Amino acid sequence: MMTRLGLALLRLLHRLLPAAALGRLGAMLGGLLYALAGSRRRVGETNLRLCFPELPAGEREALLRRHFRALGRSLMLETVSWWGDRRQLERLVRLEGLEHLRPHLGRPLILLAPHFVGLNIGGVRVTAELAPIVSIYTRIRDPGMDSLMLRARTRFLAREREGSGERSEMYARNDGVKPVLRAMKRGLPLYYLPDMDFGTRDAVFVPFFGVPTATVTGLARLARAAGAAVVPCVTRQTGSGYVTRFYPAWTDFPGGDLEADTRRMNAFIEERVREMPEQYFWLHQRFKSRPPGEAGLYD
Repeated sequence: MMTRLGLALLRLLHRLLPAAALGRLGAMLGGLLYALAGSRRRVGETNLRLCFPELPAGEREALLRRHFRALGRSLMLETVSWWGDRRQLERLVRLEGLEHLRPHLGRPLILLAPHFVGLNIGGVRVTAELAPIVSIYTRIRDPGMDSLMLRARTRFLAREREGSGERSEMYARNDGVKPVLRAMKRGLPLYYLPDMDFGTRDAVFVPFFGVPTATVTGLARLARAAGAAVVPCVTRQTGSGYVTRFYPAWTDFPGGDLEADTRRMNAFIEERVREMPEQYFWLHQRFKSRPPGEAGLYD
């Protein structure tokens, strides 16, 4: 009931306010959430202490406050991907680096998309540009939000033309990789989000900001199995909206060492985080899984 009322309010605000006003309102909402979301704030504090131990406590607190504002702003601006039209979406999210992407279209391709606050709306914009694509998602417990997010990810499908025989495909994480591989081998790009703690299964402990971090090895395994190129795809929140940037395809990837390949992925993500630290998703327990015998970090 509360979700339906909340979504109805968000839809009304989307209809009444331009994107700039929605963003300002969202930043204010983020400031309020910082004060109210005690448990998530503590997760963020722990993550920042682990990743930026060189920063004074006051600077880490200021960084976390900026993160909450960026997160709140992103929540409000995501309403454009939920209920706005394609023109609004294209105005809000600009694409950069398409020259790195085009040579690989039509062949197996993985878009490496780390968890920055613009991840969802960037994904919708990429889908609008490249559809049909394939992606893997984690179900949201609330059925209303789950349905809304699935709809947002599939509503702008400009290239799914009649008679093409191809449609975008979305698979839950527990569906396995076989249908994803089949889609990739037919030429559907995979929008892939591997930088969360999914436990120790199919994961190795490799450094992320110097902390041994359970990291899924799926990027290298999928790239090898499908013969896919890996093109990083990072969405940055700007003063006026977002920029989704495609980076040059990785060379010599995957290599012969699964752990080294996974280290390479984490190192790339860490570099991007250092460029815009307030925009990485710090409220996830990224370091929850620990090596055998090591105490938990969020207790």
